[in-house]
Amino acid sequence: MFFERPESGEIAVLVHIDFHDINDNHGPEEFVELAISAGADPVAVVTGSRQRPDSKFFVGTGKLEEIKDIVIREEAQVVLFDHALSPSQERNLESVLKCRVLDRTGLILDIFAQRARTHEGKLQVELAQLQHMSTRLIRGWTHLERQKGGIGMRGPGETQLETDRRLLRERIKAIQKRLEKVNSQRDQSRRARSRSDVPTISLVGYTNAGKSTLFNRATGADVYAADQLFATLDPTLRRLDLEQVGTVVLADTVGFIRKLPHRLVKAFQATLKESAESDLLLHVVDAADISRDDNIAAVEEVLEEIGANELPTLKVFNKIDALPTGEPRIDRDEHGNPVRVWLSAREGIGIDLLEQAIAELLSEDIVKDTIVVPSNQGRFRAMLFEQGAVKGETYNELGQSVLELCLPRKDYLQILARVGMSEDQIQAA
Repeated sequence: MFFERPESGEIAVLVHIDFHDINDNHGPEEFVELAISAGADPVAVVTGSRQRPDSKFFVGTGKLEEIKDIVIREEAQVVLFDHALSPSQERNLESVLKCRVLDRTGLILDIFAQRARTHEGKLQVELAQLQHMSTRLIRGWTHLERQKGGIGMRGPGETQLETDRRLLRERIKAIQKRLEKVNSQRDQSRRARSRSDVPTISLVGYTNAGKSTLFNRATGADVYAADQLFATLDPTLRRLDLEQVGTVVLADTVGFIRKLPHRLVKAFQATLKESAESDLLLHVVDAADISRDDNIAAVEEVLEEIGANELPTLKVFNKIDALPTGEPRIDRDEHGNPVRVWLSAREGIGIDLLEQAIAELLSEDIVKDTIVVPSNQGRFRAMLFEQGAVKGETYNELGQSVLELCLPRKDYLQILARVGMSEDQIQAA
């Protein structure tokens, strides 16, 4: 990593302020989880309310003194703000509190730095870190730009600033070039899957909704899953065979969160593109979370930002085992199409209903039929078996093969074309 992350386990004071002119106020509970996920040891949560942020210290002088007293008493090493701070606000707060100050974006970046496991994930995190830190570097050093010389002031001040800026620009440019290459490779993989007509299903949802647990349950994979925010950062793809659809690709993606910094969405564009170009989104929701409606809205906001809000979506209400009366079921719209599935990925309850709902949503271009194949059409029968399209075979009184089929219509038409037949020539059983 270009910027080294401090050792975890630091004593932290958390600050959460509600503003009267902002409707999107939430309690500090999620921020406490974020801090713990980063490895901090929160010893106090300072709350308050204001009309608007103070331009110099973000909080008022009275609240600042309260925070300072707690920092001294608890010997805190870092103060975490559940808000976006300007570089000057961070600098002013650090000068008064005499310890490091980190805002919400910096904290999320720190968590991402810990979670990234693949080369691509690490590059994306480093890019976001550099872009975030570059504003602090440039604005934080403006006092050097104003220096015109003088006794003790001549020397490398401006030169050092320009050097730092140039190194940052060069590193950002190098990472962007490497990520473009990764993005190109992903595009090639997506095009290959598109040519082979393999549908892609992406798991999206609020962080810690249980996406990775569901992914593991459905595919038998061993993706890291834990009861913490942002347990998954790197996208993982696995093939999944569904009885009524055939082979699909299931993608597990990074979780979303309220007030997700825009530069993080931008840095993870290549990863999130997997979701934006899927055939179906599974929006996983923690059914037991009291903020689930707000979480759904936060996810839909990010989906709109990456251009995935118009894709077919099935909501998956997970963790029904934590509900008083949680029963697995499928909810349908007025046309009878599945819109919600209730299940527990951890307990393996309702997974069959999820597969059924997916099959229904992807089966618009699926041929499900029972046909008669005369004995002189053995090649046609053999090709259907090779395709894995035959779900059952019996024989009628004339000794003809009766096949129960399930396969994509495009594949069916290709087989017919190869044997020189049309759909009109096929006899239904």
